[in-house]
Amino acid sequence: MAGKMFSHEKAEKLLDPKRQETVPVEEVIRLLDLNGDEKVIELGAGNGYLTIPIAKETSDRVTAVDIQPEMLEMLAERSEAAGISNIDRMPSGVDRLNFPDGSFQRALAAFVLHEVPKLDQTLQEVYRILPEHGMFLVLDWEKVEADQGPPLHERIPSEDLAHEVEQAGFSVKVGKLNKDVYFIVATK
Repeated sequence: MAGKMFSHEKAEKLLDPKRQETVPVEEVIRLLDLNGDEKVIELGAGNGYLTIPIAKETSDRVTAVDIQPEMLEMLAERSEAAGISNIDRMPSGVDRLNFPDGSFQRALAAFVLHEVPKLDQTLQEVYRILPEHGMFLVLDWEKVEADQGPPLHERIPSEDLAHEVEQAGFSVKVGKLNKDVYFIVATK
């Protein structure tokens, strides 16, 4: 069952400097293993906490997908203020992605898969838009009590989500950013 969507009305929380302690941007960039010329898609990009740093690390395009147009507007304002011009914004859900097969070398879903109603369909779409050896990075909340993140009943345990990602055809490696947040590096 999908969790409640994070509201654009709370978007400023996503940019709180304390978030760096929970979600260190440099570590996310390292996990994405960018060479500098990859086309990247971020699902549930929000207002660009990770999108803008990723765009700085690649000379190609970064596509930010979010179901809330308000989040994408905030991202547009932030990227313009930062002088970043290689971000495309697409208002859309993540279970049907309007891109050709193999369009992106990297995909990122940070703290969004627990909100997705059709998880298997979303994972199949991500698999489809990546080429052979493409990489999908997932960040999400471990199913533990914590001061941050969604309620416990909305969280997906790392082993369960890793299994779902494997079922979609990926090879997976699971790790932790900290006690509350896990990552899955999935390779096609």
